[in-house]
Amino acid sequence: MTNVYFYDAVRTPRGKARPDGGLAALTPQELVRQQAAALAARCGNVATDPDALLLGCVTQNGAQGGHIALVSKLHAGLPDTTAAHSINNYCASGLSAIGQAVAKVASGEAMCILAGGIESMSRSPFLGDRAAYYDDDSLPARARFVPPVLAADRLANAEGITRAELDAVALASQQKAAAADADPRLQHSRIATGALTGEECIRPQTTAESLAAAPPAFGDLQPQYAGALDGATFEPLHSIAHAPPICDGAGLALVGAEGLGPAPRARVIAFAESGGDPAASLTAGFAAMDKVLARAGLVLADLDRIEFMEAFAVTIAKFLRDRDADPSCVNVGGGHLAKGHPMGASGAILTSTLLDALDACNGRYGMVVLTGAMGVGAAMIVQRLGGAQLRQ
Repeated sequence: MTNVYFYDAVRTPRGKARPDGGLAALTPQELVRQQAAALAARCGNVATDPDALLLGCVTQNGAQGGHIALVSKLHAGLPDTTAAHSINNYCASGLSAIGQAVAKVASGEAMCILAGGIESMSRSPFLGDRAAYYDDDSLPARARFVPPVLAADRLANAEGITRAELDAVALASQQKAAAADADPRLQHSRIATGALTGEECIRPQTTAESLAAAPPAFGDLQPQYAGALDGATFEPLHSIAHAPPICDGAGLALVGAEGLGPAPRARVIAFAESGGDPAASLTAGFAAMDKVLARAGLVLADLDRIEFMEAFAVTIAKFLRDRDADPSCVNVGGGHLAKGHPMGASGAILTSTLLDALDACNGRYGMVVLTGAMGVGAAMIVQRLGGAQLRQ
């Protein structure tokens, strides 16, 4: 199998998903175009003639309908010969798109691919596709859709994770994100997009006291989804502060075989996806993580940096409690609880964040983990090569 490399990876800042948000005036395809242009500026012509454009996107309707990857390809002026694929794997979509790019290059099917994700939640709101699945009561209880916010409370109760633990990880995310936002080492691959130059969702005024005072926000959903919960009830724990803000964003990576021209930033060591028990929603990322570590022949202690998606405070609290990972290596620039979750884009955004974090510490190995609703998970391990230092 051919070795596969990240020649570079870029991302937008994340903008609030509301009409006056920092990215709301830009169409989804324009967000993608600006990231493709940034890759071309950083990597040269190799980024302008990819074999394919693979984009993760969850809510593929309205502004993101009509095959958003194809629309973005045309808008970005990529060659007619570039294939386009729009991919929905819920919150792991962006990393799944990158994983498919890795597989295509490794098999020899492609030499160079642009892969990542897009989500303009100000234009295509969460659940805006109105899928019949979301309220289909003909399915068995464990197969029915449960909103992630409700799944987070259910998981916290099942795992015995306390409100104090949720507060602690939320505060840490905000503090690290605020400190990192102005650190050029951790923002090397963040591309100013439109008028937005920094993360818009961070709440630097967050304190332990304000977190403790915030009421649980999602308990009223339990009666509405009583059938999907099979009659179970549990204590509401998560407040708005324990949920990642909805936001707009995009990320794109140049994935390719050896010898494309520019020096690569990292080599892909392993990629894995996993499903999971839909009734234990938000846990499939753990299964994907275990699978990718086994494939790489590594353990958590071998990793210099980890980007573990903060899919509600419960997931990162569970990871730090249950796994033997050095907390100082995890989400060093803050996470989704502070910066937001543009669903289909998150995997690509965290990939570029990981590469920046590895460069900043001169690290060797890094891992990104995505976990989503209803049993969706993906993970990837890379080895830093540092080529981006040649493209300052």
